[in-house]
Amino acid sequence: MRPSRRELMTAVGLILAFAVPLTVTLLLTGSEPAASKPQTKPATVRMHRLVLPINTDDPTTMRALISTSLNLPKYYQERNEAFTIEVVAYNAGVHMLRADTSPVKDMLRVLRTVNANIRFVVCEATRLGMERQEGRPITLIDDVELVPSGPGRIIELQEAGWSYIRS
Repeated sequence: MRPSRRELMTAVGLILAFAVPLTVTLLLTGSEPAASKPQTKPATVRMHRLVLPINTDDPTTMRALISTSLNLPKYYQERNEAFTIEVVAYNAGVHMLRADTSPVKDMLRVLRTVNANIRFVVCEATRLGMERQEGRPITLIDDVELVPSGPGRIIELQEAGWSYIRS
């Protein structure tokens, strides 16, 4: 029985899918035996970077985010790998970092003492909208930075290779 044109094309495609990468790898690595090439790799410290968004005023979600911010650094510290977190608050999530409405203010103080590699940022557009709606300035907890756009900041961090976990 003679193979159909479709079967032939599939077979050729599969052969090329394996042969081309193998050929390129062999060309790039050379044909010398591995023992003749002494490999000296400098010890690199892996840096893990995580962005955690908060866009709700739900205290349970805020506590989940804080729990993640406490537990993940411990995990990587045990592996001797660096770890940093940026919490990005926008929309109703700004309440988490407000001095007057945060239901987790005390937990955030503890988090900061345990994890020095955490940064909190607030969407300035959201903050301005809250100020307009409430008719007064919004006070944020200490050491919170402003970014023009919370979602924009998340996109920038992801494009720079940061991991993203939603609480």
